[in-house]
Amino acid sequence: MSTWKKAAKTNQKTHRERHQPEKRAHLGLLEKKKDYKARADDYHEKEATLRVLRRRALNRNPDEFYFHMIRSKIKDGEHFEQEKEDEHTPEQIKLMQTQDLRYITMKQTIEKRKITKLQSQLHMLDAAEEVPNQHIFFVDDPKEADNFDVAARLDTHPALLGRRTNRMKMETLKTASLPSLNKVALEKATKTKQQKYAELEKRLDREKQLRVIQEKMILKRNLQNKNESQPERIKPATKNAPPVYKWKTERKR
Repeated sequence: MSTWKKAAKTNQKTHRERHQPEKRAHLGLLEKKKDYKARADDYHEKEATLRVLRRRALNRNPDEFYFHMIRSKIKDGEHFEQEKEDEHTPEQIKLMQTQDLRYITMKQTIEKRKITKLQSQLHMLDAAEEVPNQHIFFVDDPKEADNFDVAARLDTHPALLGRRTNRMKMETLKTASLPSLNKVALEKATKTKQQKYAELEKRLDREKQLRVIQEKMILKRNLQNKNESQPERIKPATKNAPPVYKWKTERKR
């Protein structure tokens, strides 16, 4: 089918756009359909804008006051916004930003200390509890499989069967001075541990956000230094990372 299409096109006449006649050459290039389409779309867009503005002008209340009346002016036929006087000098703004940076750094240091303390208490042992592996026991007798006791096989307390780490044997439990292993105490300890891990996760996320804010503020302060050459931006900023700039290498005296 493709060969037939190629053969059919060989007998077709090449389409050519009509050029501007020589006697009308002084008028410029001859407008094609695509040029007319672009000009017509622009004309209709401006016409719709003027229609909307005319409707707003007809519906406007002449007695209505808004502050933009006194905060703008027209000079030489052009509309200008009146500039406000700066309330702070550049030195004052830089000092305030430095104080903000110190506060962010202090909060980040506090979060790091609390994270270190939580990690030292939890030891991150529950990562082994989430491993999707299995412990398979093999027996020779089907009767033994029906009466199989996992606690007796592992030589541990039945309350510790759900744990994959720190599962002590009966001999250690008898010699060690441990509180009574009841179900309520274990559930309470598990709930407390889960709360600690939830708190650790929140503090890790908060420390990450503070670190991103700190890096953005440091970069913004470095960009305000007019004594150095303007750097080139390599990557824009995101929610989780500051922008990346590249400064030219300069030799310091």
